[in-house]
Amino acid sequence: MGRVVLVTGVAGTFASRVSRTLAELGENPVDGTAIDRVVGLDTRPPDGDLGGVKFVRADIRTPVVGKVMAVEDVDTVVHLDVNPPDRSRAGSGAKERNVIGTMQLLAACQRSATVTKLVLGSSTAVYGTSPKDPALFTESSAAQGGVRSGFPKDSVEVENYVRGFSRRRPEVIITILRLAQVLHPDIDTPLRNYFQNPALPTALGFDPRLQFTHLDDALDVFSEAVLRDRPGTFNVAGDGVVTLSQATRRLGKPVIPLPPVGFAAAARRAIRVMGGDLPPDLNRLLTYGRAVDTSALREIFGFELKHTSEEVFEEFRASQRPGILAALGGRR
Repeated sequence: MGRVVLVTGVAGTFASRVSRTLAELGENPVDGTAIDRVVGLDTRPPDGDLGGVKFVRADIRTPVVGKVMAVEDVDTVVHLDVNPPDRSRAGSGAKERNVIGTMQLLAACQRSATVTKLVLGSSTAVYGTSPKDPALFTESSAAQGGVRSGFPKDSVEVENYVRGFSRRRPEVIITILRLAQVLHPDIDTPLRNYFQNPALPTALGFDPRLQFTHLDDALDVFSEAVLRDRPGTFNVAGDGVVTLSQATRRLGKPVIPLPPVGFAAAARRAIRVMGGDLPPDLNRLLTYGRAVDTSALREIFGFELKHTSEEVFEEFRASQRPGILAALGGRR
């Protein structure tokens, strides 16, 4: 018998890719672990094809999620329904979905007699962003600032609830993957949306360091966490950094330099004029940046990412209107 995997937030572009990848996996040639069935859960159907994933329309903020686990005999939960604010999900606050949804999901896992593994898709946003940040955050580092509100605070709260669940159900294997943002033209993330604007607001006097995760690496690390037992908390990000000035120069896009005081409000207004949006916490990342150490992923989890942050960015850059970039000479 193989695993039965429940993936939450499956309408999201990244979660739908993860669920489809898991459904396509055959028997693991190393330890014989197989995946029999993948169930995708969300309040709305995904835009793309889920392939062999069974979609169930349900809300993790309600007790229905527990019934789905029982009916489907779920033994592995991949929780990917923790996300920044999304304008396409009007009428439902991100805070409620992220925190209340996680609490209800964990309550269902607590009652389940079949769940033996929980994989949480978290974010490096748990470290916040601050001028006091270390050069590299390790998994044991404490946030220096910037987690008092918004998505970073939600991420911290979600991880705390998961650790509380782990104390109540110590036999359940818990893997927390803290991803730097996936940068890919088809994956909806705040940095992708920011870079796709025709002009890019920046904070005068600041040149933040950024890290990215390649989509293939992210899919592989989630597959590894599901197929094998890898308990613990792990940073996931391409090695190295790309500064914001390097990114804007390579994209060949004009910048809008703004005073650091009031940068958040000014940048958000500028991006809204261009038809986009700027999540409240992204302005801090675009000011102070953030970088994490991934030694534990290599040495304890046993996984080597194939792409550096620079390689991820260059692949993304090549996908953005290549004709115009070529005409600009691919300035770096």
